[in-house]
Amino acid sequence: MPSQPPDDELQVILEVVASAPHGISIGELLENSRLDLKRRTLQRRIDYLCDQGLLVPRGEGRGRRYLVPAVTVDNTVPAAKASTVDRGWLGPESTEIRRLVSLPPSKRQPVGYDPSFLESYQPNVTFYLPQKTRSHLVEIGQVGITDLPAGTYLRQILDRLLIDLSWNSSRLEGNTYSLLETQRLLELGESADGKATQEAQMILNHKEAIEMLAEQSEEIGFNRYTVCNLHALLSNNLLSDPAACGRIRSRPVGISGTVFHPLEVPQQIEEYFQLILDKAEAIKDPFETAFFVMVQLPYLQAFEDVNKRVSRLAANIPMIKYNFCPLSFVDIEADDYINALIGVYELQRIEYLRDVFVWAYERSALRYNAVRQSLGDPDPFRLKYRSQIGRFVREIVQSSLDASEAIRWIQQHATTEIPEEDYTQFIETVETELLSLHEGNIARFRLRPGEFTNWMSKQIRA
Repeated sequence: MPSQPPDDELQVILEVVASAPHGISIGELLENSRLDLKRRTLQRRIDYLCDQGLLVPRGEGRGRRYLVPAVTVDNTVPAAKASTVDRGWLGPESTEIRRLVSLPPSKRQPVGYDPSFLESYQPNVTFYLPQKTRSHLVEIGQVGITDLPAGTYLRQILDRLLIDLSWNSSRLEGNTYSLLETQRLLELGESADGKATQEAQMILNHKEAIEMLAEQSEEIGFNRYTVCNLHALLSNNLLSDPAACGRIRSRPVGISGTVFHPLEVPQQIEEYFQLILDKAEAIKDPFETAFFVMVQLPYLQAFEDVNKRVSRLAANIPMIKYNFCPLSFVDIEADDYINALIGVYELQRIEYLRDVFVWAYERSALRYNAVRQSLGDPDPFRLKYRSQIGRFVREIVQSSLDASEAIRWIQQHATTEIPEEDYTQFIETVETELLSLHEGNIARFRLRPGEFTNWMSKQIRA
């Protein structure tokens, strides 16, 4: 049996971590002058403190940070601390799950992946969400455009959603960017001072993944292409093995902070991943589908890392296809989300995560209903030609065409691509979009800040 690490080393680690209210990474600990430990030794000390419940890991991969959950005055022994978060929306079953998963790991029973948890679920027969809850979510999530093409509503609010969902989903992984820092990163390409590069990468990855869902809204679904490419985009430049991006894992993985041991046999992982996709695609209710993937994708741990992020964005696929308000996880505490997932991992109980899901959707619906009221109804002509308008604007900017060149280019291409009866209005619409283009809305056209800057400098010189 390995010996207990020296108390003095553990005490210093606890004090250093406690001094960082937003948590601290292994790299930052290694740079601290109070610690003189090799990386491998430090990692063992950290793992020991996590096993004892003295530290709490947040995030995955390179973005992982460690926090002291609650400490006494001398930073040596964890102490109970009254939460300032109002959890009146938690039911008694969720409160009990929260209590059970908050016990020290040594007091919780280690468990492995149970295939029957997935196999016993029968689409449209089994329901994680009661009928009353599903009806409630449909009522608050409707935006009145269910008869329009998939993704119509998403494109209406895309500028806002790119910031909201990128920030909130990253925040749930321990990312320390503020909302304003996230906005500047996405709109201006400016990274925040003093932040790890992995944090900026995580947020930019979210932006690209959300844009993929928006651009391919009529083709996305619960299939290998959609989910694996979501993973590839979300994990880009964050995994030690770049080849693992978008691939089902073939090696064992562990999850810090839990006594759950994910499935290890590659053939079974492939089998159950496909079974999750098949069942999700068969579920008719969009909210049941969303919650099903939020439960089953992280439970399987189909990828080497970034599983939770994939599940959160995948949960928005039915919202996009049916033109419901999106789920952006606004106002959700990371502590609730993580503990609710641990309840699924260790107890196969969904009540806590269900309460988190419903609360999260209620908060998101309130936000985007207000946004919808400020936007008004979409223009039918722009909806009809949304892909062509976007492509015309994008190609003109990326080619750095000045005003006269742009006019000739639009007329030339519109002649062959747009029906004669819509030709004049189409040209006017594209020109209006070009005149309205600014650094705060270029994401709608999949343009990068550098491309916009180059195009603007050409307009000034002209």
